[in-house]
Amino acid sequence: MKPQLLKVSTAPTQSFSVRRDLIPHMNNKWHYHPEIELIHLKKGVGTQFIGDNIKSFRSGDIVLVGPHLAHYWRFDDSYFKDQSKARADVRVAHFSENFWGDQFLNLPENKAIKSLLESSRRGLQVNGKIKAKVADLLEKMLASEGSARIILLMEALNLIANCNHTVKLSSIGFKQDYDETANIKINAIYNFTLENFRRKIHLEEIANVAVISPNSFCRYFKSKTGKTYSRFLTEIKVGHACRLLIENKLNIKQLCYESGFNNMASFHKYFKITTGKSPLSYQREFISQQTN
Repeated sequence: MKPQLLKVSTAPTQSFSVRRDLIPHMNNKWHYHPEIELIHLKKGVGTQFIGDNIKSFRSGDIVLVGPHLAHYWRFDDSYFKDQSKARADVRVAHFSENFWGDQFLNLPENKAIKSLLESSRRGLQVNGKIKAKVADLLEKMLASEGSARIILLMEALNLIANCNHTVKLSSIGFKQDYDETANIKINAIYNFTLENFRRKIHLEEIANVAVISPNSFCRYFKSKTGKTYSRFLTEIKVGHACRLLIENKLNIKQLCYESGFNNMASFHKYFKITTGKSPLSYQREFISQQTN
């Protein structure tokens, strides 16, 4: 996968960036940057890519993304339709790992935060009741100035570092190739797949999207992403199914077909392979996390 290097701007009087995004395409491309990112998706639903991890995201999610880890929040198509009522609302902070000085994280009092930032190199999903507290601190950062902003950021990181409800996202063996030339091609594959995963996607048409021969496409995709296209497509379908389970608006049979699976047997098989859980176990675990 070939992400774009994103330049993160900070004001002359600030050592790190905090902003509010109301436009869904602000995070709608595969990119990376040397800064650590703490993001609160206050409003919005779609598909989240962190390294080689693919899952759905929903309103209220909080993620910590480490330096140089490629990521991508692809809002659902409904956010881009004319006269759509769907609205995005995102808070995001970007900060360098050593913006507070080379020795700060080596202080014994900061051992937990230092460990947290190391873990963020794989991306961390924050779950449980702590999400509301971290979201509130990010909100306060937007309106704060001076050292108060740094203190609020430290409070947020300290809360995450000392909670037991974070999940590492990208695999430990994930390695990123940052050749920029294939970026447009990979994004085209991503977008086409996200728009069409509910139906059968033929090899010839996805190869045509990438402007590659069908014989070369599978080898090309795996060389850039570390996974086969069929596995990638399955993860997209399972990620969509996870969000439908969380929303709890459809029964299992309905969400099976809504997620692009042809039958219940394959749905249960690939859901278990991808998440390690049955659909109902996944749903129960999510509900349990929200109450802890």
